[in-house]
Amino acid sequence: MKNLFKTTSSLLLAGVVAAGVMLAPVTVQAEGERFVLISHADDADSWWNTIKNAIKEAGTAVGAKVEYRNPPTGDLADMARIVEQAVASNPDGIIVTIADFDVLRGPINKAIKKGIPVITINSGTAEQSKKLGALMHIGQPEYDAGYGAGERAKAAGVKNFVCVNHYIENPASVERCQGFADALGTKLKGNMIDVGKDPLDIEKKVQAYLRRNSDVDAVLTLGPTSAHPTIRALTKTHQAGKIFFGTFDLSAEIAKAIKDDVIAFAIDQQPYLQGYMPVVILSLYSRYGIAPSNNINSGPGFITKANISQVEKLAGEIR
Repeated sequence: MKNLFKTTSSLLLAGVVAAGVMLAPVTVQAEGERFVLISHADDADSWWNTIKNAIKEAGTAVGAKVEYRNPPTGDLADMARIVEQAVASNPDGIIVTIADFDVLRGPINKAIKKGIPVITINSGTAEQSKKLGALMHIGQPEYDAGYGAGERAKAAGVKNFVCVNHYIENPASVERCQGFADALGTKLKGNMIDVGKDPLDIEKKVQAYLRRNSDVDAVLTLGPTSAHPTIRALTKTHQAGKIFFGTFDLSAEIAKAIKDDVIAFAIDQQPYLQGYMPVVILSLYSRYGIAPSNNINSGPGFITKANISQVEKLAGEIR
């Protein structure tokens, strides 16, 4: 595994060069910088384990300390406070998600004004990142990803769908559902359900929705938190494999469902890149004042039964 990460590190550093960074003709020397990554995820969201692995490996590779912080319940007001606390601690760089531009704009601006370099990742858009004054944005254009998923559903003959939204308080989640609806040429209103994060509640709400709407022929979930209970809901109602099912993100359970023809595809936004690249870039910026001139789109990519064997062993760790 160590050799894999060394290879990954070399490839990613090479990718930075390809993106337009002129590296000094010497190897990067450990300087002991401290970076802080703040996400919007609650403690129960296992998807972020991949990003945690990435920042740990990247920190080791470049000789920097990287701290992960998040609001335990996913509360965005709490996240804003955590950003302010991170700014007050004077780190060498901040990596942050734009879960809600209006809520986080103030705290992130404080970092910028203080001269702390910021890279935004995951949620939000490149345009929002630019408005904030961040160095760059690394993530997946959420509307485009949802639209791409909708195109696949349309090609499969889907007419009616439900988007199972487990974090509706995050505007990016709605963008995913909206893109899906637009690709199908239908309205989102009435086709998106707020299910919360409790697995049992999600399972029951999905079952109830499908009972009330028997014409639904597709389900879109926005990550493992909603995908796992939805798999159970479809299995218990004998609809698994009969209803078109797409999801965002990957997990071992999602990988199995793809192999079993229960899930048609998983949208891979490559979270490892979202964690690894900011650490590498911030270390280069801190030491040499250099950074890529372009944002990095980490997705979307589509994982299907045709390519699942390439990634399933890495699900939850690197993929």
